[in-house]
Amino acid sequence: MSALSNEKSEIVHVSSGLPSHARDDLERRLVRKLDLRLFLIVLLYALNYIDRGNASSARLGGFEKDLHLQGTQYATILSVVYVGMCVMQVPANMFLHWLERPAILIPWTMVTWGAVSTLTGATQNYTEVLLARLFLGFAEAPFFPGTIYLLSGWYKRDELAVRTTLVTCGAVLSAGFGSFFASGILTGMQGKLGQAGWRWLFYIDGGMTIVVAICAMFLLPNFPHNTTWLTPEERSLAISRLVDDGYGRIDGLGKRSTVRGLWDALSDWKVWWFSVASIIDCMALSFVIYFPTIVATMGYDMTTTLLLAAPPWVLSAVGAFFLSRYSDSTRKRCIYIFASNAFAALGFIISICTMNMVARYVSLFLMAQIAAGQIILWAWINNTFAREPAKRAVAIALISSISAAGNIVGSFLWPITWGPTYRYSYAICVTALGVSTVMLGIMYLHLKRVNQQIERNEQNAKDINDLQDPVGYRHLV
Repeated sequence: MSALSNEKSEIVHVSSGLPSHARDDLERRLVRKLDLRLFLIVLLYALNYIDRGNASSARLGGFEKDLHLQGTQYATILSVVYVGMCVMQVPANMFLHWLERPAILIPWTMVTWGAVSTLTGATQNYTEVLLARLFLGFAEAPFFPGTIYLLSGWYKRDELAVRTTLVTCGAVLSAGFGSFFASGILTGMQGKLGQAGWRWLFYIDGGMTIVVAICAMFLLPNFPHNTTWLTPEERSLAISRLVDDGYGRIDGLGKRSTVRGLWDALSDWKVWWFSVASIIDCMALSFVIYFPTIVATMGYDMTTTLLLAAPPWVLSAVGAFFLSRYSDSTRKRCIYIFASNAFAALGFIISICTMNMVARYVSLFLMAQIAAGQIILWAWINNTFAREPAKRAVAIALISSISAAGNIVGSFLWPITWGPTYRYSYAICVTALGVSTVMLGIMYLHLKRVNQQIERNEQNAKDINDLQDPVGYRHLV
């Protein structure tokens, strides 16, 4: 019997003795308990995007004028956040894989970026705000890859897309409701204690993040083998069901080192292919950080503009949930990414072709549907590198950090001189989206061919030891 089979027999001894109906009931209770705990990440994601994106809302409240920003300085302030993220995401996820304590690392990450965000409200010039935004990127870097890695340490492949959607809906909704929340602060707090409304926006958002982070320390789980609120039966089941689904171990037995995981990720061409596709994809997503500015081209005042920014993202969250749910139920990924990208491309094209107010507002709803494809893409990346936790930790962080280069470029794709039509910006976005979609299509064809090869090998094998993939692992495509 293979070493993997021996490992499996060691960890399933508790749950394997249960009748099938009792095991199913235990699994349902386990997943429900996980969902309740991990639902907290919805709020964490919302705060993450609000703190990173509040500069876009502050722009409508005098942020540029008060700090005397000129030329491309505002775009530089937006882009410099991603420099820190490029640098720190891989070391942070390698550290998380070694530490195995996301319930400690993620909240302390939040406390740090909450403090930096709060201090941003006290900046007085370009140099100070630039440094604050740079430190914000370093502080936020561990959050996204860390939470994606945490989810992959608990959920099976056919559960992952919808759970990724649920927890990242906080990011989608914050793109809209962050503007809604900002409109109340910018108008209601203007001049309070002699401070501009946009300064209060940073103070309040950063303060909320710190408070929520302290609460999260007591609620977030670690991984199945070291989470204290699991019963022995639940712990055994949580580990064994992932191994049965083709995931690698994360409980120490046969676990690869973080350095080996780094080498495995760096030497896998699929990591680099996803990385390049993600860079180009993030250029198409650049409209998100300029969303209030784009809505402002419709000619409404600040409050109305920020309120109008919310509905497209509410519909986007609903669409993302249903699309990811079907993605999990059908065990398919790429076709749903294509569908999401097609809606976004249609939105870009409408905005290129017309300045009609109604048509352009409808186009914003279509553009926002790109969020569903992004969420499913990360579930697909998780599935593709599922078998080795050390490699998966590095692969997720490496792809995320490299893709941040696309955000840096994207920050400069919406100069005010191209407004109010922003046709050149939309043209770049639709082109980038087309290129990234083609690249993902090539990856789909490759993984489909790998699956077919595995099936042929299994059909020709006479003994399980002859199989190249003894657990019957299949890539979801």
